[in-house]
Amino acid sequence: MSVSGETARLVRQRAADRCEYCLMHQSLQGATFHVEHVVPRAKDGPSTAENLAWSCPGCNLHKSDRTMVVDPQTGSGVPLFNPRNDIWQEHFSIRDFEIVGLTEIGRAAVVSLDFNHARRIQIRKAETLFGLFPP
Repeated sequence: MSVSGETARLVRQRAADRCEYCLMHQSLQGATFHVEHVVPRAKDGPSTAENLAWSCPGCNLHKSDRTMVVDPQTGSGVPLFNPRNDIWQEHFSIRDFEIVGLTEIGRAAVVSLDFNHARRIQIRKAETLFGLFPP
């Protein structure tokens, strides 16, 4: 089942043009952001607004069809950050231009979605010039 144009607009608007995982703004990206299934279709996730997120290509590709990831500190399997149910500020903070995980879920997302890749840090620095960072 594909996502309608109206649903995609709702998802993008709700996210204010930011990736709902890493908070990168779409305006400085060379690639189009994706409407992403939080619970993947491969795991019977519906194509409804309640299960969709606005995602940069990097986060979407790293996430793939995963819903569980490993906390690098404890080695425990934890649920992947869910932008529909989890509050970003409870799991992450921003230190300089890096995203820091505050919880098991946050630490696991930072590593598994590669939030602090050198290119992403450069983009955050560029976002400051346009008043887009911090969000």
